[in-house]
Amino acid sequence: MSDLFAVPSDGPTTTVGARPVTAADATPALSWRGGQLWRDGAPHRILAGAVHYFRVHPDQWEDRLRRLAAMGANTVDTYVAWNFHERAEGDVRFDGWRDLERFIRLAGEVGLDVFVRPSPYICAEWSNGGIPFWLSGRVDALRTSDPAFLAAVDAWYDALLPRLVPLQAAYGGPIVAIQVENEYGSFGSDAAYLAHLRDGLRRRGMVELLTTADGITPDMIAHGSVPGAMTTFTFGTGVPVAASLRREGEALMCSELWGGWFDHWGERHHVRSAESMGGTVRELLDEGGSLSLYMAHGGTNFGLWNGANHDRVLQPTVTSYDSDAPIGEDGTLGEKFHALRSMLAPFHARALPPVPPQPRRQSAAVAALTPAASLLEVVRRTPARGGRSPRPLTFEELGVEDGFVAYEADIAFPDGATLTVDGLHDRAVVFLDDERLGVLERDGETSLALPSAAGHGRLTLLVESLGRINYGPYTGEGKGIQRGVLIGRRFVNGWTHRPLPQTPPVTEVPAGAGVDGAAVASFDVAEPLDAWLAFPGGGKGLVWLNGFLLGRYWRIGPQETLYAPAPLWRVGRNEIVVLDTDGLGAKVEIREAPSFGETEEFIGS
Repeated sequence: MSDLFAVPSDGPTTTVGARPVTAADATPALSWRGGQLWRDGAPHRILAGAVHYFRVHPDQWEDRLRRLAAMGANTVDTYVAWNFHERAEGDVRFDGWRDLERFIRLAGEVGLDVFVRPSPYICAEWSNGGIPFWLSGRVDALRTSDPAFLAAVDAWYDALLPRLVPLQAAYGGPIVAIQVENEYGSFGSDAAYLAHLRDGLRRRGMVELLTTADGITPDMIAHGSVPGAMTTFTFGTGVPVAASLRREGEALMCSELWGGWFDHWGERHHVRSAESMGGTVRELLDEGGSLSLYMAHGGTNFGLWNGANHDRVLQPTVTSYDSDAPIGEDGTLGEKFHALRSMLAPFHARALPPVPPQPRRQSAAVAALTPAASLLEVVRRTPARGGRSPRPLTFEELGVEDGFVAYEADIAFPDGATLTVDGLHDRAVVFLDDERLGVLERDGETSLALPSAAGHGRLTLLVESLGRINYGPYTGEGKGIQRGVLIGRRFVNGWTHRPLPQTPPVTEVPAGAGVDGAAVASFDVAEPLDAWLAFPGGGKGLVWLNGFLLGRYWRIGPQETLYAPAPLWRVGRNEIVVLDTDGLGAKVEIREAPSFGETEEFIGS
């Protein structure tokens, strides 16, 4: 069986050189038959590694792609994160860090094919699974044939796909495969939705090999597959099971072979040995299969792009997406890199590119962290958005993607009163006037005692989104206060909202200090190089380097250092700003090596 029947006889016109061509003129690079992939009349294997352009500084894209080629890959696999390109509805961006076409062209220049995965949903431990928050905030039936969802997907495809069409191998570009949806068989059962995506790709001129990707159970394959797209698998181990589940004529491919794993805050750092990973890779190669190693280079969830899981409790993902990958977060080449290079080299007609040198790093240094403003001072300097509301509004209603919103209301309370937040997503620091009362958490304590004597005052709840859920039935859940705030059984009404911007909260250091809040430090460097930043004694904070939001630290671990890539540094003075909700430390350290915390062996699930 081949997927070629799904290519329309005509379709949109693209231009190659000065010659307009249609899909009918195009010959896809890859097809399948007889249990194999074929290219130019010969058997072919995809030997891919996942590298996400949105997790790597664009000045480092070429370096990471060259490291991937030196590892023995012939293909780079990347998702396309919809919400990274369309943060505000209708404002679709493909410039700067979002220049997907540049990333794909660079891959081709390095000598790599591209396996692009532009599903509306990507999972990927990425905020909201890649679905824009403004869409999930108004559409309940995500990833279905719901007309409102499909209309938004179609508008996104209308913006995205014309940029990808001329980059396909059929027109001389590097794209050889396109994924229709991502692990849909573990989420839904709407066959019409999958067909809509498939047909939308073809109708807009995507002529290359189409794939789906699902876990290795018959039920997942049954509900995640669609005619005209080759079924592929995701697993850490399980080659024999995958081989038994592939459909007639299809080539065996693992689109996500988990060579490592991601981390949640409060857990251990997950690792997988080179021997364990290599065993599964070798087993798949011996079975004649193709693969994409997930991840080959993980990169970083810069800013607030990390996702979260929910398994009885919220499990927010850490800032690092190192994933114990063969190519480390800063490009370091580990034992897995060399093991894969040895295994994959025999599948290349030419010698692999030479092994790149290990990256250089800043020398160790320490700088004092100077308090600049308390947490409440930061809140009170932030303008309110809109007028007063009878009930607290959600992040979505306020147009807030992630980060913090301060909820304020004037309250009166009796003796022995209890304050409860109903539907807290995800964490709130609570103040009454200038007094900090405590912290409430979504799946922990959501109530606290107000002062024992009757009184009144200004209530402030600084609510933080810890990461939008990216996998499972809770994908698309809202953030902020979902239902209300009660004193005893009585709702609190009359709310003001102050969304904190995702820019540094201070630029100068005024008089004043606090045990929590904003603080600044500076480093003088002679050369911009990679660095690892640590915040000993800090509680839980956001970190900006020269105005760029690196991400979070949190004393619960496991991650102990934040990656600060070379392109963000400048010769001379560099400013670091911290906003800590749980207790400022006294210093910032530049370290020469990362610390991801206590480890445990893990192969995915």
